[in-house]
Amino acid sequence: MNSNFKVFSGTKTRYLAEKICDNLGCQLGDVSITYFSDGEFEVCYEESIRGCDVFLVQSTFPTTDNLMELLLMVDAAKRASARTVNAVVPYYGWARQDRKSKPRVSIGAKLVANMLSVAGIDRLITMDLHADQEQGFFEVPVDHLFASTILLPYVKSLNLKNICIATPDVGGSKRASTYAKYLDCPMVICNKTRKRANEVDSMDVIGDVEGMDVVLVDDMVDTAGTITKAADLIKSKGANSVRALASHCIMSGPADERVENSQLEEMVFTDSIPYAGTSKKVKQLSVDALFAETIRRVLDNKSISSQYLI
Repeated sequence: MNSNFKVFSGTKTRYLAEKICDNLGCQLGDVSITYFSDGEFEVCYEESIRGCDVFLVQSTFPTTDNLMELLLMVDAAKRASARTVNAVVPYYGWARQDRKSKPRVSIGAKLVANMLSVAGIDRLITMDLHADQEQGFFEVPVDHLFASTILLPYVKSLNLKNICIATPDVGGSKRASTYAKYLDCPMVICNKTRKRANEVDSMDVIGDVEGMDVVLVDDMVDTAGTITKAADLIKSKGANSVRALASHCIMSGPADERVENSQLEEMVFTDSIPYAGTSKKVKQLSVDALFAETIRRVLDNKSISSQYLI
């Protein structure tokens, strides 16, 4: 492996960057952030990165300080003569704004892509974008990883007898279908209608779940309204058990309470976003090995896709 590389982290994703570095057998780079009294901040690398392949680990979940930190780190690295600047963004925030869903709205995912590109990234390494086509928002290589590499082995380890994969909405049917195909099991769809963002109006189950051990699959859980409503509905239809898997643990607002009070046996995430809640049903599986191996393969010019299970 090329040894002339360094890994740095933003403030809120340091927990994951440290584990990635342990996996790579390297030290986490030293970067300082100076805060001004009005909230403005400045990024400074405390060691030379001239001629290095630099990997910047930072998820861009709100607040916007996380995104701004990443942009400033990219800019500082370019100005410090890094050979390449690679943004490692386990959770790509603002990805739900991937198109104009109604007149006069922003396309936030494209705007963030533009900002990162202008700042000067040479590559983006991310996981489970809200929509696969968002890779096309970038003019640089995008290594798009899948949480299924971590989540599917966990599901298999449960040894569920009558497993059935479910998606909490029609939009996730492709993801659920690939899980069901890999596990060689049936799939059902929960069809929902929304009153407004984060509020589900009604929901129906398409398919038979009676006596099944159902695993709901989604890319992210925010307020947990959809996933818990789907779990309760599936359980009422005669399912033996219901659990859920999701890539990104946003878990905002009433999410903890909803998960705790739902029929879910467990809610399993990756650690792309730190979980600060208190629900005993929430479990996180680390993606440090996945990202460390991807960094290793980027440095060695080896295939990334050969890691994928599905």
